[in-house]
Amino acid sequence: MAKCEICGKGVTFGIRVSHSHRRSNRQWKPNVRRVKAMVEGNPRHVNVCTRCLRSGKVERAV
Repeated sequence: MAKCEICGKGVTFGIRVSHSHRRSNRQWKPNVRRVKAMVEGNPRHVNVCTRCLRSGKVERAV
């Protein structure tokens, strides 16, 4: 679900470090929105990150 269908941006993993320096796994999810966009000339719901929306890589359907 947390994956952009345009650029392929997805979840990245890292390590959370507390104040006492105990380490545990964590993940960063991209800012993905479900929008109605034109795909191959037809309106369709797609999951798109906000970076692709802002840069104009997605043509919104009305």
